[in-house]
Amino acid sequence: MSSKERPTLGGTRIKTRKRNIAAPLDPAAFADAVVQIYLDNAGDLELIARSLESSDLNFSRYGDTFFEVVFTGGRTQPGTTKPDEGERHPYSVIESEPKRDAILPSVVYIQKILRRRPFLIKNLENVMRRFLQSLELFEDNERKKLAIFTALAFSQKLSGLPPETVFQPLLKDNLVAKGIVLAFITDFFKEYLIDNSLDDLISILKRGKMEDNILEFFPPAKRTPEALSEHFTKEGLLPLVEYNDKKIFEVKLKEMKSALTSQITEEADISEVIETVKQHVKEAKFPDIEVVRILWDVLMDAVQWSGKNQQQNANLALRQVKTWAGLLSNFCTTGKLQLELMYKIQIQCYEDAKLMKLFPEIVRSLYDQDVLAEDTILHWFRKGTNPKGRQTFVKALEPFVKWLEEAEEEEE
Repeated sequence: MSSKERPTLGGTRIKTRKRNIAAPLDPAAFADAVVQIYLDNAGDLELIARSLESSDLNFSRYGDTFFEVVFTGGRTQPGTTKPDEGERHPYSVIESEPKRDAILPSVVYIQKILRRRPFLIKNLENVMRRFLQSLELFEDNERKKLAIFTALAFSQKLSGLPPETVFQPLLKDNLVAKGIVLAFITDFFKEYLIDNSLDDLISILKRGKMEDNILEFFPPAKRTPEALSEHFTKEGLLPLVEYNDKKIFEVKLKEMKSALTSQITEEADISEVIETVKQHVKEAKFPDIEVVRILWDVLMDAVQWSGKNQQQNANLALRQVKTWAGLLSNFCTTGKLQLELMYKIQIQCYEDAKLMKLFPEIVRSLYDQDVLAEDTILHWFRKGTNPKGRQTFVKALEPFVKWLEEAEEEEE
C-alpha cells in the first residue's frame, strides 16, 4: 500500500502576532525638556510658546506634567505639590510677584497654548483641582498668587475653564475649617471684580453651583449672615454683601408667602394668620410697606379663580377682600401704608384683565371694612403718582369720591 506525501506550499511566510508594547512613561524627561526651554528663553513667555510649538514634545501624554512646570517651575511629586527631582526654572506662577501685572502674562501664555492644543484644558483642570485641594501645602503668598491666577483666568475667559473645577474642590472640610478657603475666595473675588461686574461674578458662582452657598466657604463657627456681612464689608466687597442680603431677603419672603398661602387657603383663623405675619416680620425684619404688598399678593393668589365669567371672578375677589379685611387693617395702620395698598391694588387691576373693572368696588369694600380711610382715598384720587391705568381708575372712582366729598360737606 503506497502512501502519499502531503503537499506543501513553498515560500509561505508564517505570520506571528505582534504585541502592542506601550512606550514607558517618562514624565521626568518631559519636565526637564520644558524647563530647559524656559531657561533657554530666559522666561520670555512669547518665545517659550513658540519653542513649545515647534518642539516634538508629547503633550497628549504629559499634559499634567506640563502644567506642573507652568505653575511650580518643575515636576511635582505624584499626588502632592512638593517638588520632585530634576531641574526647575524661576519663571513659574508660584515664583512670580503676587500682583495681577506679574501673573497676567502667564494667563495669556496658557491661553495661547490651549488654542493650539485645546485637549490640554482637561490637564489644566486636573492640576488646578489637585492644587486647590492641597492649598494648606502652599504658603499664604503662594495661595494668593493662585487666587489671582484663577480670577484672571475667568476674567480672560481661559478656553472654557469650568467654574466647578475651582469652587467644588475648595469645599474640603479641613480647608474650610482652617479659614484657608475663605482667604482664597476673598482674594479671588477682589481680583475678579476689578475688571468685571457683580453680575459676571454671580454668573460664575451660578455655573459653579455656589450662587446660593457662599456661606459654605466660611468656617462652620462663622457660617452666619452677620459674619458674612462683617467679613466682606471689611474686605471692601460691599456689593457682594448687598447681593447676599437680597438673596436672604428673597428666601425669607418666599417662606413667609408660602406659610400665609397655606393658612389662607385652609381658611385659618385671622388671629393665627396675624401671628404668623408678626413672627416672620420679626425674624426677617421686613419693612412695613413690604408686608402690605405681600399680604395683598397672597390674598389674591389664594383665590380659586373659576375663569367662567367676569361676574363670578368679581364675586370671588370681593369675597376674599371682605373675608380678610381684618388682616389688612391690622397692618395698614398709617395713611402711607394705606396708600401703598391702593397703589398695589391699582397695579394688579391694571395688569390683570379679570380685575380691570373691579378697582372702584374693591376700594369701596375696603372703605366699608375700615381698611382704607377717607383721607387716603381722596389723596390717591387727587394726587396719586402711579400712572398705570390711573386715568381709567380715576374716572371709575369718581362717583364714590363725589359721594365721599358730599358726605364730608354734610358733616361740616
